Amino acid sequence: MRARNLAVVLATIHRSGPHTRAELAERTGLTKTTVSSLVADLIEAGVVSESGAVQKGERGRPGVAVSLSGRRVAALGLEINIDYLAACVVDLTRTVRLRRTRPADNRNSDPAAILDGLRVLAKEITAEAEAGGLRVIGAALAVPGTVEGEVLRSAPHLGWRDVRVPDLVDLPFEIDNEANLAALGELWFGSRESDFLYVSGEVGIGAGLVVDGAVFRGTYGLAGELGHVVVVPDGPACRCGGRGCLEVYAGQDTLLGALGSAGPAGSGGSADAADPAGAAGLVGSAGSVGELVARLEAGDPEAVRTCERAGHALGVALTSAVHLLDPGLIVLGGIYAPLYRWLEGPVSEGLGARLAQMRGTPPALVVSGTGPDAAVLGAAGSVIQRIIADPAQLLGL
Repeated sequence: MRARNLAVVLATIHRSGPHTRAELAERTGLTKTTVSSLVADLIEAGVVSESGAVQKGERGRPGVAVSLSGRRVAALGLEINIDYLAACVVDLTRTVRLRRTRPADNRNSDPAAILDGLRVLAKEITAEAEAGGLRVIGAALAVPGTVEGEVLRSAPHLGWRDVRVPDLVDLPFEIDNEANLAALGELWFGSRESDFLYVSGEVGIGAGLVVDGAVFRGTYGLAGELGHVVVVPDGPACRCGGRGCLEVYAGQDTLLGALGSAGPAGSGGSADAADPAGAAGLVGSAGSVGELVARLEAGDPEAVRTCERAGHALGVALTSAVHLLDPGLIVLGGIYAPLYRWLEGPVSEGLGARLAQMRGTPPALVVSGTGPDAAVLGAAGSVIQRIIADPAQLLGL
């Protein structure tokens, strides 16, 4: 019962802001004595703190507001992407305290070597956080593939299949799909809307559907594989074994292939016709994306054509998603965030032309507020949610 009451009090503070003990008793239905005891425990654990006196028009002594504290408790977010490893430490108020990224070529890589490198990064950033007075409570890892428990079942772009991911740190630990965590990162750190379809533009293209503040995962956790929606039947070959998938036309390799020669959408070749050497990632090698943006701003014809083709293909795929899911808001993230200016037009045109008959007005299209950090932030945010839901277990109260 005490563990449940701790969670109720902490969730109330988290959900609706600072409250006096009297207000917490009123909102939770607990007695003032019980609330005072619970708040004292939460203060001792470092998850809440007291601020100045609040009168609020009541007679007698003013109350003291109790709010979430970011001074002591924190969460660790980790990410394995195709071309970088990332880690961040976020405190309980969802303030990013530390952020580290290491460029790496993780395609067709040795899982043990990559996981060892991530373990080193995790230990380094955790030690730095603890040296700054933070207590890291738990960790979560975002991976570009399907996950079942502690097993990464399939990550085609990494070349991994059925890889068991060991605990990378001596903390409560879990792993999840990159697109799902990116959607949650957008929910908690970006738009903060409770219902939307998040599109994660990377080498692969994933999507996360957020409904009433939670990610819809599907029966086997495979919901959101937008990159393998067919946009051109009998089009170029895709790594998944199909043809004409969205990923071939709007994936990172094709977009950054415009820096060299035309990608597969322009040449009619296979997905492997994209230039792998020039297809470095957004976070891991920001210069590549920066160069593409610079060429777009300069009006480079090939870069503009590649983005237009990608935008039209994305519009086709999203039309199918809208017919199936009926979202009111679509958020473009990942590599699509810095390219939004050039993608927004063709995507919106495609959605408008194909949806006018059925729904009149297409869903609102916006750019992500978290950009390339969405997945690693979502990983850290998922740990924070676990702390809020069960402070007694994670904090040893």
